Formats: sequence, C-alpha cells, structure tokens
Amino acid sequence: MALQEFIIEVIITNKEKARDPVGETIKRDLLAKKGYDMVSNVRSGQYLRFNLDTESEERAKNIVEDLLNKLRIYNPVTQNFRILKLKKET
Repeated sequence: MALQEFIIEVIITNKEKARDPVGETIKRDLLAKKGYDMVSNVRSGQYLRFNLDTESEERAKNIVEDLLNKLRIYNPVTQNFRILKLKKET
C-alpha cells in the first residue's frame, strides 16, 4: 500500500484538578485588570501539529498516540491529550 500524508492536530491540556499557572496568570493579571472580570476561569494548553507519511488514517493516529506516550511529550499524571483533527493531505 502506498504511503499517504496525514496531518494530525493535537491539543494538550492540564487536567481539571491540576494547577494551571499560565491560565491563572492570564485571568488574574490580564483579564481582571483590563475589565474582563466576567471571565471566571482560564485554562491553557499546547497545540501540536504532526505531518506524517503512513498507510492509513488509523495507523497515523496510532503513531501519534504512541509517540506522545513513549516520548513523554505530555505528562499523563497532570495532563490530557486529544486529537482535534486528523486529515489526509491532498
């Protein structure tokens, strides 16, 4: 089977129970001080985009999940990841 190029977009976020210093700082020092005190909570995260060549969409998803876990790109104790979008490049 010929290789196809896939683009996979992933978001990594802190778990609800985990502290989020970046989100806290945005809320406290930027939003509240600039008149956006109606915002009750801010959570930050990371966006990653992977381009990879593989046989299928399922294989592309498996590769990205594997590398996220094995290479410790995220911390499973305090963070979650989810695939936002997986598409075949045309």
